[in-house]
Amino acid sequence: MTYAKTAQARWQAAKPVVFALAIGLVAGPLISSYMGWQITQATARTQMRENVTEQLAMICAARAKAEVADTGALDWTARSALAKKWVVAAGAPLADLDVADACTRKLAA
Repeated sequence: MTYAKTAQARWQAAKPVVFALAIGLVAGPLISSYMGWQITQATARTQMRENVTEQLAMICAARAKAEVADTGALDWTARSALAKKWVVAAGAPLADLDVADACTRKLAA
């Protein structure tokens, strides 16, 4: 047998494995992303922002309830003003509106 025939025989034996590997490298990430086993960077940032907003709103609501005992009795405008007062103290940059809204909703409960 010549070298060319030996190489061709090895290629024929390895060909299915090489094609399966190539298809798996392309299809694997697509399938796992579709199934939800991995997330995109934008999704991770959105989830992180929602969690941080929720934590800051909880801090804001606790501080506001320490100042006014019955926040549920306040009207929406008063709760909003109270939330905006304490949202900066909770560490939200420039009184973030998302945190202020979440804090206002927590004060209503």
